[in-house]
Amino acid sequence: MRRLPWRAAKLTGIRQETATARTLVFTIPGWPGHLAGQHVDVRLTAPDGYSTERSYSVAAPERGDRVELTVELVEDGEVSPYLLEVLEVGDEVEIRGPVGGWFVWRPERATPVLLVGGGSGVVPLMAMIRARRAAGSSAPFRLIYSVREPDQRFYLDELADPQPGLDITYIFTRKTPDGWDRAPGRITAADLDGVSPGTDSYVCGPTGFVEAAADHLIALGHAPDRIRTERFGPTGG
Repeated sequence: MRRLPWRAAKLTGIRQETATARTLVFTIPGWPGHLAGQHVDVRLTAPDGYSTERSYSVAAPERGDRVELTVELVEDGEVSPYLLEVLEVGDEVEIRGPVGGWFVWRPERATPVLLVGGGSGVVPLMAMIRARRAAGSSAPFRLIYSVREPDQRFYLDELADPQPGLDITYIFTRKTPDGWDRAPGRITAADLDGVSPGTDSYVCGPTGFVEAAADHLIALGHAPDRIRTERFGPTGG
């Protein structure tokens, strides 16, 4: 199997998402393209030759040589503090990809889709939502997005812009907005009820969140092979 090459990626744009997360826009000459749901590896190399790398989900569908990554700061991490606090527009890193072929959504598929995201696990799901809009797809989409507090939601302004056929539900585990009708708490089977078992489900987030959501879906009658999961855990950032 041919090994994917590392490519020079120049930072060309930055968008603030939350107090601790930004979307970084890179231009990568020769980029082969990607699908919504795939990820890339980012490598940093110090002057003394020491290098380290981390994987990040792509946050937007293919747009030529442009790749968007939404990165959340990991305290005491090696990579995310550099990307968010040191890297400036015009600087370069190395990126390899795209990686992954299972956790992807293709615009030609018209089956209803359930997206379940925990924290920064919403990033590849947002790529799917954006791909749906760009393709003019009529596939029904439902996003269930769980975060600790309201100000930790990514892409808030964009998701507030109505998109026909896209239904969005927020779950807050620690603190809710004033007047919210659901008490703070983790995702439950009731939050996922009412979704047709014929739906394609994509679940992404921390391991415990993903396992709980997948178990709830199976208990509600969803076939395991229709539930695609992607999980992350402590990586050192």
